[in-house]
Amino acid sequence: MAIYLPSSAEEEQLALDDLTPREIVVELDKHVIGQKDAKRAVAIALRNRTRRQKLTPDLAEEIIPKNIIMIGPTGVGKTEIARRLAKLANSPFLKVEASKFTEVGYVGRDVESMVRDLVEIAIDNVREEKLEDVADKAELNAEERLLDILLPPTPQSRPAESTTAGGVVIDGNTALAESSTRTREKLRQQLREGKLDERQVEIDVRERNFPTFEIMSNQGVEEMDINIKDMLPNIFGARTKKRKMKVNEAFEYLIQEEEQRLIDMDHVTRTAIDRVENSGIVFLDEIDKIAGREGGHGPDVSREGVQRDILPIVEGTTVNTRYGMVRTDHILFIAAGAFHVSKPSDLIPELQGRFPIRVELQSLTMDDFVRILTEPKSSLVKQYTALLETEGVKLEFTPEALSEIAHFAFRVNESTENIGARRLHTIMERVLDELSFDAPERKGDHVVIDADYVRKMLTDIVKDQDLSRYIL
Repeated sequence: MAIYLPSSAEEEQLALDDLTPREIVVELDKHVIGQKDAKRAVAIALRNRTRRQKLTPDLAEEIIPKNIIMIGPTGVGKTEIARRLAKLANSPFLKVEASKFTEVGYVGRDVESMVRDLVEIAIDNVREEKLEDVADKAELNAEERLLDILLPPTPQSRPAESTTAGGVVIDGNTALAESSTRTREKLRQQLREGKLDERQVEIDVRERNFPTFEIMSNQGVEEMDINIKDMLPNIFGARTKKRKMKVNEAFEYLIQEEEQRLIDMDHVTRTAIDRVENSGIVFLDEIDKIAGREGGHGPDVSREGVQRDILPIVEGTTVNTRYGMVRTDHILFIAAGAFHVSKPSDLIPELQGRFPIRVELQSLTMDDFVRILTEPKSSLVKQYTALLETEGVKLEFTPEALSEIAHFAFRVNESTENIGARRLHTIMERVLDELSFDAPERKGDHVVIDADYVRKMLTDIVKDQDLSRYIL
């Protein structure tokens, strides 16, 4: 079940080195219901990665990741386990569908694009971290630049003498500078208090309109290791233009400019590539869709070709990206598939050998559905309660109503297509359909959803098998 919960500061402070496999499972339990075997497998894989980093470099180089295949129907938690694992390890994480790739020579995405995408994600993550480090400095610099626009510095001229009544000679420019400083500090105070927010200023902004052109390549854009975005300013010049905007908007723009100026992108790139190579996680979904041996025809003919293209990425190779060469030897690959039609043994033997750990995820029970509705911090019940509270409607579910919702979800999954916990979304939408529509006119109401109400909203639809296929 894909349940997204916001991470607490306490979770983010957890040191991965201190997390035993048992503690990793406990952390995953907070977000995913059940699936103990899968959680144990990924916990061991993550702990082995930590162990490897404590070895001598020559021995660590020889230890390859123990990649995992998760086997189970949709909506039982495969993707969420992998995503939560990556968040826990602070690792670059990418989810891709294996069915989106095509064999080299066919039109479509090439398998190396997953490594390039992972590098982009890692660079964004590292850049965000660096932005937090320079945020205060960037804000101060932007403030100074904005004050220069609001109160341009006085030009330096030749010192002029003036005599006071006491006959003391002072520098005329010094007095002028002191006055300007006092004015500047007053403006700074007003700026911080927000009193100048509506005032209009004129600042230089970079032009982003470059000539449009196309690049034709038989290899596809993904194969090109030229950074067009970085190249364009060098070709056409980083031109700027004057633009009028409010002070608060100008302040935000200048902060962004200063942040980019303070960040060392070379260091960001090096750090990101190191993270990808040593702690990257790629989640290969729908691996069962490319399971199949040679001899197919039509659109399925390249299945085995895709497997053979994925093989070197999984077993370890070097991929050329626009940021440099990236090794995939120690990236952890977690594959997943329902395997209703095919089975893991239908994969080519070489690829099977690169996924030594296989875990089977269980279908969800009615008890699991009840837990999914109630236990997580951002459970569906809490989400809908909070949404309707914005309209002034207080929503309450009785325990019997939740049991009935879980019962209906389980029945529909059994009689039609089993989509796991995702069925709860469609059931809940149907139960609350009338209330959600009428909520703006029911401000101040306290609505209790009981088992009778759930049955009233769902019984007729669930009885009609054909109708339930389309509505639920």
